[in-house]
Amino acid sequence: MSLVKRALPQPGDAGAVAARFAAQLAVHTDVHDVAADLEAGVDGLVIIDSRPYENWRQGHLPGAVPMRAASVATDAARIVPASGVVVTYGWGPACDSGTRAAEQFALLGYPVKEMLGGYEYWVRRGLPVRTPKGLVRSWPDPMTGPVPASPASGDVR
Repeated sequence: MSLVKRALPQPGDAGAVAARFAAQLAVHTDVHDVAADLEAGVDGLVIIDSRPYENWRQGHLPGAVPMRAASVATDAARIVPASGVVVTYGWGPACDSGTRAAEQFALLGYPVKEMLGGYEYWVRRGLPVRTPKGLVRSWPDPMTGPVPASPASGDVR
């Protein structure tokens, strides 16, 4: 029997399966949703870069605040407004720093989601990154979606 088919839920399990996916959506978001919210200027959105400070300084999502999971308990109230919504991210899919920071925010009662794919997926999609040189975009990785015909002004390859 196929390994994929073997793992399929039974027809009567549809509610439980849907609930599991709903639970994942309640705690995760993706780079496209975060980019859209940033572009729309969603009020109270706080982006937390949970990588080491040196990495944040090298490049981060526009407006992201550096904060390691270990400092969430002491720094969250100073950074996140009472009505704020937190999105955390780490390096990429194999990094759990965004998960650890999100857990700490959740323990403090903040509405929080972790951005799937982290900084890596953000950069690979060609989304804007704040660096010491200003706001830059990388040329999108063709493995992540359509690539424009030519780079926009100021883009780097």
